[in-house]
Amino acid sequence: MLKNAVKVKPGRFLVGTLAATVTVMAASVSAVLSQGTSEIQIDGSSTVFPISEAMAEEFQAANPGTRVTVGVSGTGGGFSRFCAGETAISNASRPIKAEEIAACEAAGIEYIELPIAYDALTVVVNPNNDWVDSLTVEELKTMWEPAAQGTITSWSQIREGFPDQPINLYGPGTDSGTFDYFTEAIVGKSGESRADFTASEDDNVLVQGVVSDVNALGYFGLAYYEANAGRLRAVPIDGGDGPVAPERANVENGTYQPLSRPLFIYVNAEAAQRPEVQQFVQFHLQNPELVTEVGYVPLPSEAYTLAQERFNEGRTGTVFANQNTIGVQIEDLLRLEAQ
Repeated sequence: MLKNAVKVKPGRFLVGTLAATVTVMAASVSAVLSQGTSEIQIDGSSTVFPISEAMAEEFQAANPGTRVTVGVSGTGGGFSRFCAGETAISNASRPIKAEEIAACEAAGIEYIELPIAYDALTVVVNPNNDWVDSLTVEELKTMWEPAAQGTITSWSQIREGFPDQPINLYGPGTDSGTFDYFTEAIVGKSGESRADFTASEDDNVLVQGVVSDVNALGYFGLAYYEANAGRLRAVPIDGGDGPVAPERANVENGTYQPLSRPLFIYVNAEAAQRPEVQQFVQFHLQNPELVTEVGYVPLPSEAYTLAQERFNEGRTGTVFANQNTIGVQIEDLLRLEAQ
């Protein structure tokens, strides 16, 4: 049961929802504010967007006096706005970086770091691709490392038996936390990637690219695959112990490696003193059913209890930024969160 008797709405997260929702919210802000309605501004990760969209929709239904607007600037773009004091909450698909910590410190912005869900970062191909049944981490590295640019151009170069067909790659842009995480987990260094691929901060653009191209391969958050499972095929990843599919059970048991990752929200500590922000964050942490609804993996109840305590006590700063979160398992996340 959702808190406050909120009803889950089936089919909420559809292709095109992201663009439509942001447009509607942006257009309505001035009208809402003119009526004296309070506003909570959120920006950041496109991966976390489906969660925030669901939380905002249900929270507003229960609290019509508050308007929650959700932007999709990517994790890096979201932190740029957050550290400039422009948003109350920043969505992130990776922990805050050292340069972002410094930017917030320079601006006097303190923040409360809250893990909210797990994602199985998903590699996808077109459903008519009949040669890829799984890929190893090393094969993904061969495709995506900087040295591949202009040299690795055919599927036949990835594995013997793959056809001599062009590889057309689709991935998040460089402002994306998903890009940062994938490159670190697969290539070995955050931000290191070939540049000759179709990039977008809008994951729906990546979905459409792979759907329309039999030779395509892309990657993005699990929710975007789940919303388009009839039009895409998820590729099991072999991290050394055999191919494992991006599924909730494999995230929970720690076998989907190295592409399982925690997702976060960062709350401006000053904004957290506002009653509407307090209510929204409490709502966020008390309704993990919405995490499941949009296609991600909720944390154990203990994790949400720890996050609730951190928020209630106003504990600022980060415990995750200085840790290696590549392949971090749920029990490890709990240990970090308890610090």
